[in-house]
Amino acid sequence: GGKNMIKHINKENFKTEILDSTEPILVDFFATWCGPCNMIGPVVERLSEERDDVEFFNVDVDKNPDLAMKYRIQSIPALVLFKDGEEANRSIGFITKDKIEELIS
Repeated sequence: GGKNMIKHINKENFKTEILDSTEPILVDFFATWCGPCNMIGPVVERLSEERDDVEFFNVDVDKNPDLAMKYRIQSIPALVLFKDGEEANRSIGFITKDKIEELIS
């Protein structure tokens, strides 16, 4: 893969990695026990290897309930696209690779 592997993020580094970034960033909010999350994970990972124009992060909502609350994540998986530190788009539930590409385009 390229430079883009999915990086774990938590509230300590969320601001510097995401809010202060000028690059588009896709954040995958997930939990280890969530079936659809485990299905979408590899899809996001494949995309992260193909795309150099977007950064990819994931957030374990069980370990980071405050981030989940801040972004009103009520269902997972939730994919949230940030541009210039602002939420630009989001999608809830399992979606295909094509749909994720639409989300980040």
